Amino acid sequence: MKIFNYSIIVAAAALLSSCGDHTETHNQNQNAAEFAEHMRLDAQVAEKAKKIFQPIAAVAENPDNAVTPEKVKLGKMLYFDKRLSKEGNISCNSCHNLATGGVDNLSFSPGDDGGLGGRNSPTVLNAAFHATQFWDGRAKDVEEQAGMPILNPVEMAIPSEAFLVDRLKGIELYQSLFADAYPGQGAPITYENLRKAIAAFERTLVTPSRFDEYLNGESKALTIAEKQGLKTFMESGCITCHNGSMLGGNSFQKFGQFKDYWHYTGSKTVDEGRFAETKNEADKFMFKVPSLRNIHVTAPYFHDGSVADLSEAISIMAEINLNKKLTTEEINDIVTFLKSVSGELPEGVADTPKELAAL
Repeated sequence: MKIFNYSIIVAAAALLSSCGDHTETHNQNQNAAEFAEHMRLDAQVAEKAKKIFQPIAAVAENPDNAVTPEKVKLGKMLYFDKRLSKEGNISCNSCHNLATGGVDNLSFSPGDDGGLGGRNSPTVLNAAFHATQFWDGRAKDVEEQAGMPILNPVEMAIPSEAFLVDRLKGIELYQSLFADAYPGQGAPITYENLRKAIAAFERTLVTPSRFDEYLNGESKALTIAEKQGLKTFMESGCITCHNGSMLGGNSFQKFGQFKDYWHYTGSKTVDEGRFAETKNEADKFMFKVPSLRNIHVTAPYFHDGSVADLSEAISIMAEINLNKKLTTEEINDIVTFLKSVSGELPEGVADTPKELAAL
């Protein structure tokens, strides 16, 4: 028969109770310290951030091109359809892959015949919010932009608007989709309607993030490390160009305010930016400031995709455009913050329409 030593049992129970109390106190102290740190950082960054940035809207509306379900459905079909290239080798999604951040993660994208373009394909996600389109801003909006790569001989290589319209007119599905999207039009399959449908679809490619929640007043939407990164981002001067709801996309700036960019990026070609389009000396080396939304998944960076690493890109931008040499800690802080401005498309948006397989 076993005899229990009740004094030992009582002592052990007291010890366990004491450990539990100690652990609970430690957790409470830790939570209090974290709360205090959140409050400290919020006091330093929240109000300033709300003045510099704005939350993203649900849809990039255009009063001249209403975003309707029928138009979006047609636009998505066209976006994924390789018939929009001359030989049927590529679609819009080939260069602006919705499953990989709206890009193809290549420095230069191959066209219909396999030849490479001269500039990096930027993300299509949230692009409809930008002030202009393309690195040189030669298109005023996504409606204008949507029709340009299709006719570009280096890209989709369709020889003329009429060529593509005739091709689509021979497809029963498109006859139905265009009629639904543009009711009341006797001949709805036009190049203008095609552009507007693709643009309507692109206007729905919006990726709200935790940073938007923070701007809307949800303090805990960002971690302490992300708030510290936001603080570093603002204090380093990045907000000079990367501001607004897109953290960029709304202005043109010289790439290399203080130093020639190609010495730092290793660019094989010295691209003169907007100057090639305008022939205005003031536009030499001017490029549209890219949005930083989803930036950590849209490598490689810059107009020529010359830098693959985000940390390196941040270091280069600080040196040649801010005349600053950031520390490794500062760069890591900024990278941490930038991950909080990434968001996801709604489920199914990046999937190829099943109807295309039957065509």
